[in-house]
Amino acid sequence: MAERLPDIDGLGTADLKRLLLEALAKIAELTAQNAALRGEIARLKGLKGRPAIKPSQPSGMEEATSPKPSSAPGKRRGGRGRQARVAVEDRVLTVPAPAGSRFKGYEIYVVQDLEIRPRAIRYRRERWLTPDGCTVVAPLPAEITGHFGPELRRFVLAQYHQGQVTVPRLVAQLRGFGLAISKRQVMRLLIAGQERFLGEAREVLRAGLSSAAWITVDDTAARHRARNGFCTQIGNAHFAWFGTTFSKSRRNFLELLRAGHQDYAINPEALAYMREHHLAGPVIARLAGHAEKLFADRRDWQAHLDRLGIATLKGRFDPVSVATEGALWGSVRAHGFLGGTAVVSDDAGQFDFGRHGLCWVHAERLVHRLDTFTERQRAAQQGVRALIWWFYRDLKHYKTNPSPRRRAELRARFERIFTRYTGFATLDRLLARLHAKKPELLLVLDHPQIPLHTNGSENDIRCQVTRRKISGGTRSDSGRDCRDAFLSLAKTCAKLGIAFWDYLGDRLAIPAPREVPYLPGLVRHRCQSA
Repeated sequence: MAERLPDIDGLGTADLKRLLLEALAKIAELTAQNAALRGEIARLKGLKGRPAIKPSQPSGMEEATSPKPSSAPGKRRGGRGRQARVAVEDRVLTVPAPAGSRFKGYEIYVVQDLEIRPRAIRYRRERWLTPDGCTVVAPLPAEITGHFGPELRRFVLAQYHQGQVTVPRLVAQLRGFGLAISKRQVMRLLIAGQERFLGEAREVLRAGLSSAAWITVDDTAARHRARNGFCTQIGNAHFAWFGTTFSKSRRNFLELLRAGHQDYAINPEALAYMREHHLAGPVIARLAGHAEKLFADRRDWQAHLDRLGIATLKGRFDPVSVATEGALWGSVRAHGFLGGTAVVSDDAGQFDFGRHGLCWVHAERLVHRLDTFTERQRAAQQGVRALIWWFYRDLKHYKTNPSPRRRAELRARFERIFTRYTGFATLDRLLARLHAKKPELLLVLDHPQIPLHTNGSENDIRCQVTRRKISGGTRSDSGRDCRDAFLSLAKTCAKLGIAFWDYLGDRLAIPAPREVPYLPGLVRHRCQSA
């Protein structure tokens, strides 16, 4: 029976407002019900419903367990209290004052400005002809290495690698300043003669791997030579390093961990790796019993496998792959890398070796993204998520004040959370899978200094993602290596509190009031003192 409409002619303003609000509430309720019915109809028909637009960080676990930052008293927001890093030039402004006035000092007003102007220097180099017939020419200044000066080289490197400016826009910008420069010349400034920077980036990685208590790792898609590849990030709070390859296998990651070394080694660490990964005992005995233990490069290692008859063997666990990975791990350890370093990852298989820890944000995200279809399933999902959030918050507190008693309590709570039965079969299987990862998830209980997540790696690798989106891929191996090296150096400078502009100026021999130390030494010092 239809509801009788009220007579509104005799109603007052308050009653009319009340009716309007009730009508709006009913309209909103009917709209929500209509949207839910359309989604259910689409699901029953096998169609795709409206996409669920989620925030940029699917899991809010880290934000939910972190206290809201409070601004310090007296601190102004927006960076207005920062001091300029350049020398301040004083200019006195006068004003005519009436007779009898008293001078009361100066009122300070600071104005920051930037001066960008092209400059061309023509060096008139003296030439002398010696009595014995030789020609002597006056040398160029030490900082001059071509027809473009060091300030221009610094500007190009900073704009491209830190400012993420594309080459065509950079060329247009420089020409707008009045410089006569081509795209090919800009590419040479970015790629040619960068061996010093490439070497320093490689040494940054070596310093981090040999002295860091922990590292986090991640990878993302990359394009090189018109082929799909992968960029791997390795770093911690004091350094970052990037390497682009065509593979994301465990062998590839172990090759990156050699930090530029090309050798293979059969040592106790290599043999232990082979046993752990189920290489057949007779194969291990052949490798261990042979007198030759060090191999200069891949060719020598492959020839050794051929001589021992291992290259033709087949099995459930590929003998060649496992033996090669073991020899790579032996090389990593022979160079002093990852001695006691924990590797924290998002549970990708290629990162699982050594002292391995897992990211709690990625673990909780599996529960967060689980598809539910009934109210009971949704309630079970939310209940488990609440328990994980609570447990994660207590892990953060444990890191600041670890103790044996709290360690035992947290281990017991982990068992209760991840062995519970919810009646939601998919969720129960997921909890069992996470329970099997207990040593990696609870590595922080024995090593409180390691992070609970890989947010640092994900933040670092965004610069590579941005570069991929705006510039596509690289064409030459030297271009790829330079891009990875300069991104590594820029991120490392940011973590060490060094301006990338100052770093470039110091390395390009531009006179400046501040000297930037060798980055690998700073990384090693920070990691050892952390």
